[in-house]
Amino acid sequence: MKGSKSKSDTKSSKLSVNKKAAPTKAGKKPGKAAKDPNKPKRPASAFFVFMEEFREQYKKEHPKNKSVAAVGKAGGDKWKSLSEADKAPYVAKAEKRKVEYEKNMKAYNKRQAEGVKGDEEDESEKSVSEVNDEDDDEEGSGEEEDDE
Repeated sequence: MKGSKSKSDTKSSKLSVNKKAAPTKAGKKPGKAAKDPNKPKRPASAFFVFMEEFREQYKKEHPKNKSVAAVGKAGGDKWKSLSEADKAPYVAKAEKRKVEYEKNMKAYNKRQAEGVKGDEEDESEKSVSEVNDEDDDEEGSGEEEDDE
């Protein structure tokens, strides 16, 4: 029986293999960056603009239906059956939202760029050489006087 493992050894090794790494902050994946809550949301497509109105209409016609899937399936079927002329108002609303989103994104990106520049300026008002000079003056001032 030389070299054989006892039952307790095999169980503990199996447990250690199955252990997962401890999650980071609030259970988020370590590679993902945090989302900015101030960033504008992407605009809805023409289909989703259509679905906003369709959901209300469907709920009025089918008040007892609680299935989200049924509403989605009925909306998808209806969207497919619409002609291009029928879809035009929803496409126009979606384009309007897209233009508004692009305007908001430009403003957001401008604020982000200014914020980054502002943070860098606050942290480094003095150059590296000025910081090093101050350290040298504090440490070296007593030594220089002793030498003279």
